Amino acid sequence: MKPEDLKAVRAFVKDCLEGRHAELDALDDKPSDVYDRFRETGLANWWLPTELGGRGLGLEDSVEIVNELSYGDAGAAFTLFISVLGTSMVQLYGSEELKARYLEPMAAKGSFCATLGSERTAGSELGRIETVVAREGDELVVTGEKFFSTNTDFADFLVVVARSAEDAETHHAVLIPRDTPGVEIVRRWDVIGLRTSHTYQVSLQGCRVPAAYRLDGSGLRLLEIGLNASRILIAATAIGIARRIRDHCMTYAKNKPFRGGTLVESPVFAQRLGQMEMQIDVMKSHCLRAAREYDAIMADPGAAALFHRQGTLKSALTAKMFCGQAGWDVASVGSEMFGGLGYTHDLPVGKLVRDMRYVSLVEGGDDVLRELLFSRYVIPVPRRS
Repeated sequence: MKPEDLKAVRAFVKDCLEGRHAELDALDDKPSDVYDRFRETGLANWWLPTELGGRGLGLEDSVEIVNELSYGDAGAAFTLFISVLGTSMVQLYGSEELKARYLEPMAAKGSFCATLGSERTAGSELGRIETVVAREGDELVVTGEKFFSTNTDFADFLVVVARSAEDAETHHAVLIPRDTPGVEIVRRWDVIGLRTSHTYQVSLQGCRVPAAYRLDGSGLRLLEIGLNASRILIAATAIGIARRIRDHCMTYAKNKPFRGGTLVESPVFAQRLGQMEMQIDVMKSHCLRAAREYDAIMADPGAAALFHRQGTLKSALTAKMFCGQAGWDVASVGSEMFGGLGYTHDLPVGKLVRDMRYVSLVEGGDDVLRELLFSRYVIPVPRRS
């Protein structure tokens, strides 16, 4: 990434996101002006490979970009990066035709895709997915209900995980263009935080696509692989939110009268903010380490096979878990710094606390990830730290 790229992101945050916390926290229509302005930076879908017309930036650069975007608004950041979940699955396991037909236009237009995995009875237990994909001649027919999916309504295409009608133990990942008949938005979720983002419940009723639109490999394994990138970037949003909370605390403390001086002169405040700075520094270090591990695999010509053997990266799990927990600690302490004002809508800190909470909830809550770490990296002795 060039230095001017990061400058462009910071300028975008300053011009398009700062000072709009109340507006962006409302459950209004998507802020199209925000996405249009981000496209003007030339960084929309910045991770797509150069051979498909993208910028080809790695996940290490992505951590820096998402950190800056989340400083402005974590919901906007989530919308702008979460397509990486679906595009990485198509990039690694889709045919050349699929990549040319769907990823190249995304790179050119700066548009979006969505991934549909979770269901009402299949949140953390994705093996219980009830959405079915059936083969009918040269077509696949997908039917089911998906619970949480971000960007679906305005996505170019969806990557849907469904079980096989022929074998209930087999799952597939299928690319479905958004305009396919049978794709219906049931509702937009009224989420507590990240309210700039748009997450939907979706119905799929007899959606027909060519059989070649199935990605290569087990759908559950492919979803697990795609989650590596998005989990690391979800962790990176915690850095930006925490930095914003720290800076609000500093601004407030410089002018808040306290025991004959100002709050910033209090040794208790100094200790709390020093602790925040330590947590922010470690959060960023771990996200960058996880991103470097991911980038090293992606740079290998056999990346698809390597990821298929590896599945969930340990560093992706621990980055998301640690950043969610450390970020929540920062948010809790930060809100306390404002006293009663920290429990109102008058200051941005309340929104930042709600935004931070998502890090430990989406794409696997902490208890789910703890169990996954135990089964993948504690029980097998050679894989322990």
